[in-house]
Amino acid sequence: MPSILSSGQSGQVPIPEPPRVISTKDYLYLKDAMSWELLAFKKFHFYAQQAKDPEVKQHLEKAGRLHQTHYQMLLRHMQTNNAGAMAALPQTQSQQQQQQQQQQQQMQ
Repeated sequence: MPSILSSGQSGQVPIPEPPRVISTKDYLYLKDAMSWELLAFKKFHFYAQQAKDPEVKQHLEKAGRLHQTHYQMLLRHMQTNNAGAMAALPQTQSQQQQQQQQQQQQMQ
C-alpha cells in the first residue's frame, strides 16, 4: 500500500513566497536551519582546503558555495520587520476590541 506522502501526492500546494510574519516557532526553525547551513559551508570549505585533487577541490568548493547561498537566503528571510508586518495584518474583531480597551486604559 503506497504512502500518502510518497511520490508528491500530499495534496499540499507549495507557498509561492515566504509569509510576511515570522512566528516564534518559524524563527527557531530558521535559526536551526541557518546553523546547519553554516556548519555545512564551514566543513566543505575546510575539506576543499585539504583536497589535493583539483577536481575534488572544485566540487567541494561548489558544494560549500551552495550552502553559503542557502544561509544568505535564510538570513534575508529573518531580516524582516516583524512588528511592522504584524501591524499591517488585518485584525480580528476581538483583537480590535483588545486594542481599544488598552487605549482606554492608557487614557485613564
